[in-house]
Amino acid sequence: MPRTQKNDNFIDKSFTVMADIILKILPTNKKAKEAFVYYRDGMSAQAEGEYAEALEYYEEALTLEEDSNDRAYIHYNMGLIYASNGDHDTALKMYHQAIELNPRLPQALNNIAVIYHYQGEKAKEAGDNDAGEAFFDQAADYWIRAIRMAPNNYIEAQNWLKTTGRMQIDVFF
Repeated sequence: MPRTQKNDNFIDKSFTVMADIILKILPTNKKAKEAFVYYRDGMSAQAEGEYAEALEYYEEALTLEEDSNDRAYIHYNMGLIYASNGDHDTALKMYHQAIELNPRLPQALNNIAVIYHYQGEKAKEAGDNDAGEAFFDQAADYWIRAIRMAPNNYIEAQNWLKTTGRMQIDVFF
C-alpha cells in the first residue's frame, strides 16, 4: 500500500491532498513529479519514525531528482535519520553532500557542528583533551558559518562560542 493511503490523521490527509493537487498543476516533467512523491512519502515515514522506510523513499527520490537544491534537502533529511540513529559518520556524509549541493543550508551546517561538539565531549570524557579540542574547533567553524547565514538562530551555539572564546566576530550581520 502506498504511504499516501496510510495517512489517517487530518493534517497528513490534508497535506497529501494539497500536494497531489500541486503535482497535477505543476508545470514540470513526470520524473520530477515522481521524485517529489517519493520525497513526500519519505517525509511522512520519517515523521512517523519509520526510518528504514523513509530512507528507501529518499533513495528512490535521489535516483529521480535532478534539481540540486531538492537533492540537498533529501540528503539533509537522510542525515537527520542517520544522526538520530547514532550513525554520526553517515550523517556527516549526508550533511556534507547537502552542503555541496546547496551551500546556503544553515541547518545542515548546524547539525554538523552539533555532531562535532558531541564527538568533542566524548573525546574529553575518554581523556583525550587534544582530540576533544580539535572537535570543538571544528564545531565552532561550522556554527560560525551557520550563524552568518541565519544570525537570529542558534542562540545556544552563539553563547557557547562566546563562553569558550571561539567567537571570531561579535556581530554576524
